[in-house]
Amino acid sequence: MSRTATRLADGRELIYFDEGTAAGPRPPDTRPLPPSRPSVELRHDVLHDEWVTVTTHRNTRTFLPDAAACPLCPSRDGRRSEIPADDYDVVVFENRFPSFAAAPEAAAPGAQPVDGEPLFARRPGDGRCEVVCFSSDHTASLGALPPRRIRTVIEAWADRTAELSALPGVQQVFCFENRGEEIGVTLHHPHGQIYAYPFVPPRSRQVLASLERAADRDLFGEVLAAERRAGTRTVVDGEHWTAFVPAAARWPVQLNLYPRRHVAGFPGLNEDERAELAELYPALLRACDAYYDDDAPLPYVAGWHQAPRGAEGRFRLHLELFSIRRAPGRLKFLAGSESGMAAWINDVAPEQVAERLRQVVRLDG
Repeated sequence: MSRTATRLADGRELIYFDEGTAAGPRPPDTRPLPPSRPSVELRHDVLHDEWVTVTTHRNTRTFLPDAAACPLCPSRDGRRSEIPADDYDVVVFENRFPSFAAAPEAAAPGAQPVDGEPLFARRPGDGRCEVVCFSSDHTASLGALPPRRIRTVIEAWADRTAELSALPGVQQVFCFENRGEEIGVTLHHPHGQIYAYPFVPPRSRQVLASLERAADRDLFGEVLAAERRAGTRTVVDGEHWTAFVPAAARWPVQLNLYPRRHVAGFPGLNEDERAELAELYPALLRACDAYYDDDAPLPYVAGWHQAPRGAEGRFRLHLELFSIRRAPGRLKFLAGSESGMAAWINDVAPEQVAERLRQVVRLDG
């Protein structure tokens, strides 16, 4: 694999990840774009001890354009997109409508109160958001791509995790894919995102609190060992990775994927682990698409959780994939209990989900 970094017309970084040798010089971005100056602010919710991001510029982001106007397709036939080249394997670039971004030089440092009230703290939303294009083919999907391309995506995730984790103030790097209009995607082109958070998000803080209570125990390792012993929720048990439906699954379709040894993030994966993941991950995505007996692709969120800064020795890399589809043509809505109280109610037994995924998973492509 080769890596080529360049800049878009408004100053945002773009990186080509090519399979094999570099494709040669890439054309410049000649669009008349003004300099990128997103406005991002964090506000602290003192009752829940959480930071909320306010990004008014994101309300104008591109929304479900047709294929001819897709900003993630290559620039061809006189139409210029976010990717200046006329073809690519995998591309990563800074999001034009980021949820986190480096604060302007004129921004006041540190926490500043809202309306002069110290109780309502706010600060710049320092961080970074990137888009990962999995393929130049607008009609492709991550699960349908060959293992060689998945491996390139894994290398891109590892590259970006290492670089973004080194940025001052970044506390955790999260690689994820939203798939399907039901989930809320605004672009159909096969792509994911990477968030470099300037704080530890609430889900990760909950996990860290559990790890702290567990003291010297390897809680991730214990969960994995217990699921493998039980076997009733295990979907695939490979040499280096184990896929299972968690015993306390929240969603009607949910799948976790753990490395068998402790690895804090993508950069720590060895050659054998990356090779197996490149085969296993698309097979699991295809199984999710085959979960229901219909032709509709499964809407899902697939999030790769990596260790927050300082927790590399305790927090294990793992995938959490879930879908809000509870039956063909029916969605699970997060209503009063889930949205209002974060108290989850699942209408499907995790063991049933695992049994169905075992029926449809195919590891031979």
